[in-house]
Amino acid sequence: MKTMIPRTSPRNLSSRLRVLQSQQRFFSTPRPTPDFVRLIEVGPRDGLQNEKKSIPVETKLELIKRLAATGLQTIEAGSFVSPKWVPQMAASDEIMKSILSSPPPSSSAVTYQWLLPNMRGLETFNSLHGPSQAGTSAAPPNDSGPALNTSSMDPNAMPSNSSPSAAQSAAPSASHEISIFLAATESFSRKNTNCSIAESLQRFQPLMSSARDNSVPVRAYISVALGCPFEGPDVSPHKVAELAATLLEMGADEIAVADTTGMGTAPRTRELLKTLEKAGIRSGDLALHFHDTYGQSLMNVLVGLEHGVRTFDAAVGGLGGCPYSPGATGNE
Repeated sequence: MKTMIPRTSPRNLSSRLRVLQSQQRFFSTPRPTPDFVRLIEVGPRDGLQNEKKSIPVETKLELIKRLAATGLQTIEAGSFVSPKWVPQMAASDEIMKSILSSPPPSSSAVTYQWLLPNMRGLETFNSLHGPSQAGTSAAPPNDSGPALNTSSMDPNAMPSNSSPSAAQSAAPSASHEISIFLAATESFSRKNTNCSIAESLQRFQPLMSSARDNSVPVRAYISVALGCPFEGPDVSPHKVAELAATLLEMGADEIAVADTTGMGTAPRTRELLKTLEKAGIRSGDLALHFHDTYGQSLMNVLVGLEHGVRTFDAAVGGLGGCPYSPGATGNE
């Protein structure tokens, strides 16, 4: 039996999205103008989750500190998933505690994102940070564009503990947001989350409602949007558009369309973006997440730029991969 995705009326995506476009949504970093590109550094999470050897917490924290020192404004720092399934994310709570107690020095405010699989993940996030504080530093999107990194700070120099006041001034502020994820195919959804797409949406409904009530910005990933390791490369762009619209209706602030397998090509990326546009989904609400498995990611990024997308995921050193997408290589 085909699983139906829950919908709310009106059913036409364009009219559904017009209502959403009139609502103000918030992110802790400025939305980019056409002259800028906003990078989401996913190395500490997506980049490390598939590593075979255990990585010490101190090493992960050092990586995050050095990334913050480069001028990056958004870093995905960890995930509150079960360590049974993703062992490399087992110490995400320790990492968050460290960032909360001593934000890494940076030349501009940094937003740290945390991937959550369910309400239990949100409970962990709230227990560490507090539900009423996570989004308090969020500012409305503006047209000024992200600040350029003009800092002379050496990204290889570790922060000194000798002067707390200097360290505090070097880290202007840090805010925290959450990310959720679901798949564009039933096979990957069951393999990755042990539930159907519809069940996954139902699972995230209370999580997103709670986050919205507490002013916590939510980023929603749609995995395998351009190819599935179990169903092949022909993933329906209309299904991706339907999922994106549903997630925006549920309260997502941004949709990260992910080519998890790296199967995406320029023509198919263009087709997907056109389908999303026809569905009434604005490029400003989208981020693109490519993997370079077949050497196509840079071309796909150019296609995204041509279609007005200005937010892209990237991982330091091209790290990355997915435990449930065999053979997929790192992020561009």
